[in-house]
Amino acid sequence: MEQFITAANGILWSLPVSFGILALGLYFTIRMLFPQVRLLRDMVGQLIHGGSSSAGISSFQAFAMALGGRVGVGNIAGVATALFLGGPGAMFWMWVTAILGAPVAVAESSLAQLYKHKVRGEFRGGPAFYILEGLGRNWRWLAVAYAAATVFATVITGPQIQANAVTAATTEAWGWSPLLVGLGMAALFCLIVFGGMHRLARTVGLVVPFMAGAYIVVGLIIMVMMWTQLPTMFGLIFSSAFGADAVYGGLLGAAVAWGVRRAVYSTEIGTGSGAQASAAAHVSHPAKQGLAQAFSAYVDTLFVCTMTGLMILATNSFNVLGPDEESLLTENVPGVEEGPAWVQLAIDSGLPAFGPSFVAIAVFLFSFTTLLSFSFYAETNLAYLIPNTKAQGICIGIARALLAASMVFGSVQTSSFVWSMADFGLGLYTWVNLLALVLLSPTAIRLMKDYDRQRRAGGEIVLDPKAIGVDNAPIWEQIHAAYERTGDVGAAMDHVADTAPDTRAVAVVRPRN
Repeated sequence: MEQFITAANGILWSLPVSFGILALGLYFTIRMLFPQVRLLRDMVGQLIHGGSSSAGISSFQAFAMALGGRVGVGNIAGVATALFLGGPGAMFWMWVTAILGAPVAVAESSLAQLYKHKVRGEFRGGPAFYILEGLGRNWRWLAVAYAAATVFATVITGPQIQANAVTAATTEAWGWSPLLVGLGMAALFCLIVFGGMHRLARTVGLVVPFMAGAYIVVGLIIMVMMWTQLPTMFGLIFSSAFGADAVYGGLLGAAVAWGVRRAVYSTEIGTGSGAQASAAAHVSHPAKQGLAQAFSAYVDTLFVCTMTGLMILATNSFNVLGPDEESLLTENVPGVEEGPAWVQLAIDSGLPAFGPSFVAIAVFLFSFTTLLSFSFYAETNLAYLIPNTKAQGICIGIARALLAASMVFGSVQTSSFVWSMADFGLGLYTWVNLLALVLLSPTAIRLMKDYDRQRRAGGEIVLDPKAIGVDNAPIWEQIHAAYERTGDVGAAMDHVADTAPDTRAVAVVRPRN
């Protein structure tokens, strides 16, 4: 099994595929006129304004839920793995992926909003919905493939690495039993997820800003203490990124591949995961939530991941594997496995006796909010796959139980095994979504152009789907019709949230196009 997973990952995450992700990001960057820079103010503003409804959560809650899925072990253990396998240059390619990937996040989240449905009283959507609604009946197989792969990854493979990282950090800090930690996490997880989407959104909305802010502050403290090392460190990152460094020059391909691979895992750009949270948001135009989700990629990689990488590099708390994948090019911390332990050592070097406990708490919070988001993503795709409401409820309950069991299983496995499983699960649904984004790129671009047009004109920005040539977005047709009657966009959105019929994943049962 492990040999098969390793071979499959070699295909799913090959160097040409990594460049393909960057190329798609560059395409959206050009066609959307650099929204990651031009509309940065709109990204932040959308998080501050807007409310929730009976069927939808606020833009900030959707942002926090997606960020909760993004900010996880990839920000700590994942960065350490990228540095170990790709050298310091991997950091540069993580930054490139985040910047070029932001318009990809705009595209997928805007499409999720456009084609959302009301399922079991709540707004739901994502790639499985927009593949079939946007591409038509002949692409049903691709939509089903995405939904099934996402359920598999979020219920079986993804939770294992989250729990494993927590047990590694808590064992290092306090010597706790991995099995007991896994059982405790599973019990707490069940208490929250069986409370429904709004409780999940409130929990994540409270925890995510606190955990990300505290981690960044500690990282800045370490940077100030190690300021004399910063010029050398940045020079090492940039020279290694282009194969110019004398020591790490032979790792150019690995730096690109692992930088992109870990950035995609961390930010979820192109995977469609954040788009599923975006579909639940209460906004007046799909592009608004697309911009909000693009900003979460910045928070995740440019802030949190960067803090991890800079702390590790500035304190020399890392090793680097050679091109032969056997010998070490650099061995600064002999015998210490790549992962949370590197960050614990880095913080401990500047703040003695503080690192192990702080990182253990940070890893727990990062991982746990990711697990909560996994539950939401699994439920969204099960709602798509299973149109019968009663059957949905049963399957969702089973999925939650399996997710909790995966946490316990992963807590006692080796790090290399669970990382391979996580990469495999992520790769399965990522490439399905990337294909869909290529095929649906004209619609995503029209959404951004419509937003820009209304933004320049001033006044309320409200989507009329027919104005961009879309005739199968019933939620937005109702919102626009209510807005035309009342002239009050807030009232129109609330009215539709309260009165729109439950479509019971109608995209599967009766495609509109």
